[in-house]
Amino acid sequence: MGSKKRKRDLERAANDEIDTSKPTAIYRPDEGRAFTLSIALPGSIIANAQTPQLQTILAGHIARALAVFCVDEVVIFDDGCMKPQSKANESLDDDSTESYSGFSDPNFFLAHILSYLETPPHLRKQLFPVHPDLRHGGSLPSLDMPHHIRRDEWCQYREGVTKDVPLDETSRQGLPTRRTYVDTGLRNPVYTQAVIPVDTRVTMKFRDVEKPFDIPTDGLPAEPVAPSAPREEAGYYWGYSVRSATSLSAVLTECPIEGGYDLTIGTSERGSPLSNLTSSKSLKHDIPAFCHLLVVFGGVAGLEPAVRSDKELGRLGVQTPETLFDYWVNLCPGQGSRTIRTEEAVWIGLMGLRELVRKKGKR
Repeated sequence: MGSKKRKRDLERAANDEIDTSKPTAIYRPDEGRAFTLSIALPGSIIANAQTPQLQTILAGHIARALAVFCVDEVVIFDDGCMKPQSKANESLDDDSTESYSGFSDPNFFLAHILSYLETPPHLRKQLFPVHPDLRHGGSLPSLDMPHHIRRDEWCQYREGVTKDVPLDETSRQGLPTRRTYVDTGLRNPVYTQAVIPVDTRVTMKFRDVEKPFDIPTDGLPAEPVAPSAPREEAGYYWGYSVRSATSLSAVLTECPIEGGYDLTIGTSERGSPLSNLTSSKSLKHDIPAFCHLLVVFGGVAGLEPAVRSDKELGRLGVQTPETLFDYWVNLCPGQGSRTIRTEEAVWIGLMGLRELVRKKGKR
């Protein structure tokens, strides 16, 4: 009897074993989130990669960090370190009227790739025309964020793009014409009574939290909401927005959030150890709770060149970057390599600040 019982226990354990061939870390929101996490970095780091493929891979590494650590906004700024290169007008497609921008305008290139990767796959073809910058984009790993929802999955919110007609010819007959139809990736057409221009990306909210048992054949009604609604109302991480800034000062002064960032952190090997900021004592007493956190990373030579090339900061008499931030931190004291690349610093910094973000962000 004992051997039979052990055999049954082993069989039961085998049946309950987790299938590690498929991802199990599914994002599950628990409550609405008011706070945001933003980072800023210079686009000049792209020019340090020698080939278009390496430049695309570098941008992909940064995009993966943004997704993993739930960054809400990324700002690409000009730090004045861009040097003209002979490959500036290189076009990767003989039929293309556009030029590859990785060498001529790395700020645009990085913003372009990051925007492309953040967009749900089913919307990219309609929102992003063929461009040499995107030639290697298909080889990058997926970000697989919560708003990259598969066709057979259900979520009360979905990203979509507006269309002027229902999704297929057979569904045109008998449908009201005074509707805006939205391609959300579902098999059934989705519509709203709001008038929205064609080819506009929108965030849609359905009435039902759970997938409805019966979906009307004439379309599923939904309402357009702010892109921040899934985060604020339900707690979803809903991707990141991409903003371009002409200078370091513009990162701060052109913040689209009313009131701006209420907590700012600058990173440098000449700063104080990050552990001083993230110790249990600091988290409990010293660091204030925030609504909007900004973390700024420098390029190859740090943030100092960005300050020197910034005319607005020069007019104000700012000579060193640490005076611009609430905290000035060294992400990796005692580093073994002489330099830490910006794409590496983004991963190190966001990991090191993870507990601060979780504990000090205002819900």
